[in-house]
Parts: sequence; C-alpha cells; structure tokens
Amino acid sequence: MFQALRIRDFRWLWTGGVISSLGSWLLILAVPAHIYAVTGSLARTGLTLAAAYLPLLLLGPVAGALADRWDRRRLMITASLAQAAAVATMLAALSPGRYWIFYAALAAESSGSVLFAPAIQARTPAIVGTGTMLTSANSLNALRDGVVRLVGGPLGGILLAVIGIRALICADVFSYLAGAGASLMTAKVAGDQHGRADGVRGVGRDLLAGLAILVRSPAARALLPVTVIFLAANASLSAVLIPFGIQRLGGSRPTGFLLAALGVGFLLGAPALRLLLDRWPARSLLAATLTASAAAYWLLWHASSLATALPAAVLVGLSGSMSLVIPLATVQRIIPNAALGRIGAVFLTGEAGATLAGAITGPLLAQSLGMTGLAAVASLATLAAAALAFGLIPAAPQDGRPHRPGPSHRRRPGGTAGGQRDMVQP
Repeated sequence: MFQALRIRDFRWLWTGGVISSLGSWLLILAVPAHIYAVTGSLARTGLTLAAAYLPLLLLGPVAGALADRWDRRRLMITASLAQAAAVATMLAALSPGRYWIFYAALAAESSGSVLFAPAIQARTPAIVGTGTMLTSANSLNALRDGVVRLVGGPLGGILLAVIGIRALICADVFSYLAGAGASLMTAKVAGDQHGRADGVRGVGRDLLAGLAILVRSPAARALLPVTVIFLAANASLSAVLIPFGIQRLGGSRPTGFLLAALGVGFLLGAPALRLLLDRWPARSLLAATLTASAAAYWLLWHASSLATALPAAVLVGLSGSMSLVIPLATVQRIIPNAALGRIGAVFLTGEAGATLAGAITGPLLAQSLGMTGLAAVASLATLAAAALAFGLIPAAPQDGRPHRPGPSHRRRPGGTAGGQRDMVQP
C-alpha cells in the first residue's frame, strides 16, 4: 500500500494533502455547530454544505477544461492560496448577526477546490503511472482521509469547546498555505503545460471533446449516474449528521467521536482497497460496497446511543470510502491523461449537483419524515445505485480492471513516473 510514497513528487502531494485536509476537518464540525448554536435551525445548518458545493456545480466543467489547458502545478498552487484567503474571511463572521459570511467564505473556498480537484486528479496518474502504483496512491489517499477523520473529528470538537472557532479558522488558513508549499516543491510533469491562447471558443471545443470521450466509454458513462445517486443519498444524511449527533448523542464531543468512527472506517477502507481493487471487477466491488453503505445508513440513524452509533459509523466510513474511490480509480484507468481534467470535472460537477440537492432536501425530509424516515429514503436510493452499478458497468478488464504495468510505468529520474495510458483517479 505504501509503494507510491517511493516517488518524491507523490510524497509531497500526499503530505500537503494530509496537512490541508486536517486543517479543513477541524472546521467540519466547528462551522455547522457554530451556525446551529447561533440560529438553532436545521435548514440553515444544512446550507453550509450547500454553500460549499454550489461553486462546484457552477464552475466544474470549466475548471476541468482549464486543468487540461493550463499548467496544472501552477493551478494547484494558486487555488490553495485562494482557499487560504477565503477561510481567513471567516474571522469576520464571528461578530453577532454575521453568520451569513460563513456561507460566502465557504463558497469562495469551494471555488478554489473546484480548480484544485481536477488538476490533482489528472496530475496523480501522470506522476505515479497507471499500474499498481496508482492503486497504491489511491489507497494511501483513502488512508490519509481515514487518519484525518479519525484525528480531526474529535480534535475539532474538543478544540471548539476549549479554544473556540477563531483558532480553528487560523489553523485551516495555515494548512492551505502548507498545501501550496507542498505543490510548489513538486517537479513539472506531462500535463503541466502553458495555457493555450484560443480563448473561450477553445474552452468550448475542449468541453465538447471531453463530453464525446465520456459518451464513448461505457464504464465512465455508467459510473456517472451511479455516483450521483450515491452522493445525493449520502449528502442528505451528511447535512443532518451534526444535528443528529448533538440531539441524539448528547453534544459536540460525542459528535466528534462519531466523526472519528467514520474516520476509522475510512482508515480500514485503505487496506481493503489495496487488497480488492486490483482483484475484483469494478462493477461487483462497487455493487457490494454500495449495498453495505445502504445497510450502514439504516443502522446509524436508528442508533440511540454512542455505543450503537460508533460501529455503524465505522461501516459507513469503510463502505463509503470504497464506494468513492472505485469509480474514480476506474475513470483514471480508462480515460487518456490529456482529457482527464475534463472528465474528472464532469464527475465533479455531477457530484456537486447531487451533494447540493442532498444538502437541501435532507434537512427538509428530516423535518417532515424524521431522522429515521430520511435514513430509509437514503438507504433505498443507495440500494438502487448498487443495482445500477452491477447492471450497467461492463465487466471487461479495460472498463475497470487494472492494466498490467509495462515499461512505460517505470519511474523516471526526478521522482516522476511515466505511463499516461487511459486511466483516472478519485
């Protein structure tokens, strides 16, 4: 699982991602908890997720075209610096009556994310190759997410109570600056190119060409609706997770432990991915993990105590992390690197739309159907996604099974790896 860390540039990207993700996770609990404490409204609390995903929905396709046209390394550095500035504006939201500034700051931070995400998704296989090193890189990213969730959840809850939200905002600003520094330390690879000068028409042509590539790929074409359904269901529950923890489990500290349990699940997902991703057909593995996610949602939202909620949360994290990585790893493997930014952005836009819809409808359904009613709806939707995954995704190796690494995947001098065959990451 640790193979990809032998590559210098991936080590920098991975380390920068650890720091940046940890800073963001300190605020995952703090911002919704602060808004809930100020407003007492489930809907306004859920809007924090909506504010974070609206820019992804609006800017996603253009960001993918820019990631395929511009210097990806420079784009990642600029995006991280912009995110640091956006988070810093949250300090102005702490005065009474100014909680709405959080929404604007989250939207601005997300605008940086929408530029960063397709660039790093396309840059990763250009650095590590598209063979077993890519599986290692994706497993390490899942491991990172698990560790950060494990530490960031309870740490954010404790620090929110001890030192307050102001210090957590400053920590997140620093984390984005560290992420920009890590990207700066990486070397240029294929895809880190100068911008083209054909303007808006050129971007439009690139978008149409990327859409044609997506339509021609049966696996990518099937994975998109499966991912959208799963993330809509997941977002509807995520939007009420903090209020659920505070109301049902008894406060911000138990909610922090709930987030930590999700992190444990993500942590367990990393070795599971490394073991299974190169051995099972994508459609079978994805259908299995989505089915497990549906069961885990039902168990978690029917829990009445921390003792019963924590095991269910571990299962949510384990199955959910695998359900997120499998489609993206499959796309990284079947899409040419030159188009990877655009295809990744199509998925990013679909995911953003699904998450936005879930973030808005989740609290409304929770208020009308109750928490358990919402969980039933989300579980059924996730089961439908599992059925679609098994029915629509081709079983052929070129549509989700690993390509055997050849000479083009050997490491190049300077810490990069070649091998930009058709493949993609989460």
